[in-house]
Amino acid sequence: MVVAQRGVIPPPKHYADAAWFKYILSCCAATTAEMVTYPLDLTKTRLQIQGERGLNGTGSKHQPYRGLARTALGIVSEEGLLKLWQGVTPAVYRHLIYSGTRMVLYEKVREDLFTIRPDGTRPVWQAIVGGILVGGVAQLLASPADLIKVQMQMEGRRILEGKPPRIHSAGEAFVKIYHAGGVRGLWKGCTPNVYRSAFVNLGDLTTYDSVKRYFMTSWGLADNYWTHALSSFYSGLVSATLGSPADVVKARIMNQPTGPNGRGLLYHNSLDCLLKTHFRGMDVKTEEYKMHKKARNLKLV
Repeated sequence: MVVAQRGVIPPPKHYADAAWFKYILSCCAATTAEMVTYPLDLTKTRLQIQGERGLNGTGSKHQPYRGLARTALGIVSEEGLLKLWQGVTPAVYRHLIYSGTRMVLYEKVREDLFTIRPDGTRPVWQAIVGGILVGGVAQLLASPADLIKVQMQMEGRRILEGKPPRIHSAGEAFVKIYHAGGVRGLWKGCTPNVYRSAFVNLGDLTTYDSVKRYFMTSWGLADNYWTHALSSFYSGLVSATLGSPADVVKARIMNQPTGPNGRGLLYHNSLDCLLKTHFRGMDVKTEEYKMHKKARNLKLV
């Protein structure tokens, strides 16, 4: 132990504790996960967008897909296997900003601002507030990459519907969006995007800490990989459930066509999109019920 004039000099920190290392590690982990699960993300976006058919008076001749598996198989059969990874480049760019910022900021806020109880735990409400603020800030910074990703994910569907392609690469998309709407246009849909990220982080970061502590104290599980995996499963389930409505609104606003003034042609704002999505869903269910009832009556006749 090295003793100085004014006290004990603490040992030097390991590089693994440095913020820059945690940032790089978070980006690498998130990018790897994104590459593996990206087909699910693309399939999810297609399902979220296809429900708005008919809002602008036009519709596709292709019948909408039902379910995750049929949508993925439809993309493979109609567009090709590699199209399941269309738009993965801006998705990676997004994680280089979002994931690293989120993890580093959350740890900084947790260590410097959260209070620690005598038993070593931290108040849940502080974790909730910290998760919402950190997630919102990180997503706001990465929103342009998310915008480009959503638009590239829908290009294959546009071609099948006979519409001209909007973009061919992430760089071209960035330039076109900037020329059409300026810097502000790059943040189109950022409001529901921030809401979504706030809810996702609310469920992810806060639930993970709480569930992990519960497993270790109540179930007697050790702090190992199995406990981390089980905690991640439950936190992911909660975060996906909380963020799903805002995710649908975000995808539809980002993908909607815009007029010469840069404003959306289908939705005025997030609330307008939410209401139209809700009532459109009710109309579709009513129409399906009428068709099912009519078919049943024909069978009885």
